[in-house]
Amino acid sequence: MHFRSQRKLQGEVSLADTLETAGEGGSLSLMDVIAVDDTMLEDLDTRDACRRVRRCVDACLDDRERRIIICRYGLDDHPPQTQREIAARCGISRSYVSRIEKRALEKLAAAMDGWRPG
Repeated sequence: MHFRSQRKLQGEVSLADTLETAGEGGSLSLMDVIAVDDTMLEDLDTRDACRRVRRCVDACLDDRERRIIICRYGLDDHPPQTQREIAARCGISRSYVSRIEKRALEKLAAAMDGWRPG
């Protein structure tokens, strides 16, 4: 029975297994060789932040502000556009787009400051 259980484990490798022994008693393990880019927590934080921003855009901005922010920053899978492109599309001046964008960003910043995880 012991040999059967050992046979099942035959293909398994531990990260602590030694690959080679260095000169002065040091050893090199698989853990030392394998580099892991663990960005899972950062990815989750980024995803959470994007959801919060998107909720704020929907809740805090009027239709024109929302449309300009979506176009300007490429939300909803749209490519980001310049103020000049947005102005031409909306039939308003570039400076007016700039003022609307600034006001919308101030609203979003205020809403995000007041947001608490719940």
